[in-house]
Amino acid sequence: MRMKAGLQILSTELLSAYLKTVPPGLEHAFSALHDADISTDAFSFYASVASVYSSKIEGESIELDSYIKYKKFGIEFLPDYTKKTDDLYSAYQFASGRPLSEANLTQAHQLLTAHVLPEHLRGVARTNNMYVIDEAGKIEYVAVSPYLVKVEMEKLYHDLQVLLNAELSFPETMFFAAMLHLVFVKIHPWSDGNGRCARLLEKWFLAEKVGEKAWFLDSEKWYYNNKQAYYASIRAIGNDYETLSYSKALPFLLMLPASLAAR
Repeated sequence: MRMKAGLQILSTELLSAYLKTVPPGLEHAFSALHDADISTDAFSFYASVASVYSSKIEGESIELDSYIKYKKFGIEFLPDYTKKTDDLYSAYQFASGRPLSEANLTQAHQLLTAHVLPEHLRGVARTNNMYVIDEAGKIEYVAVSPYLVKVEMEKLYHDLQVLLNAELSFPETMFFAAMLHLVFVKIHPWSDGNGRCARLLEKWFLAEKVGEKAWFLDSEKWYYNNKQAYYASIRAIGNDYETLSYSKALPFLLMLPASLAAR
């Protein structure tokens, strides 16, 4: 790993342990990824997979089979069934054709929250306190103070630029992709759409560093199929932004390579 500047918010404490733990053959598995035969210039199967399963993680009832029938074959469903997933699909398509940057990530958030947030809140740092509530109605996480959102995001975008310019091995790239995902979701910079955006950021970073085959990795499906472990590993870092411990992040960081090894 070669970097010309230091990181401000992303922890490298677990990098050595991570590199010793990740399964072998990840780069070979990545090179074997390919697009689905059903994809065309006008339809992306894996953008559909990503959009459906990232939406399902957030509680949407959309099913992949139905969404493909709608998106590929024009079969009609009620708009409420497809519109949020459609917005996320648009964000993935937007990302796949553009460089990863603060401006483009902000625009992707505007796209994916078109039916989630009012226009004046899309792509805009939140100004309210943010709590993550569990299914029982209890507060399980307190995000960073709204007064510090911009400060923490500036650190994250600084680190993102450092990483985009750095020479990273394939496993190191996987490590930092997952770290970006985790730190972003812990900052929770926007009023909604943070989880969807964090998973998009992770994949977008991979695509920037190791190539467009990253868009064929169905990591969002893996996270959904292992949803309890996914949320448990995020919770394990801590329930208050001020006292987070990234030394406990290894189970989360290992989920991304697991999604690739499972292919």
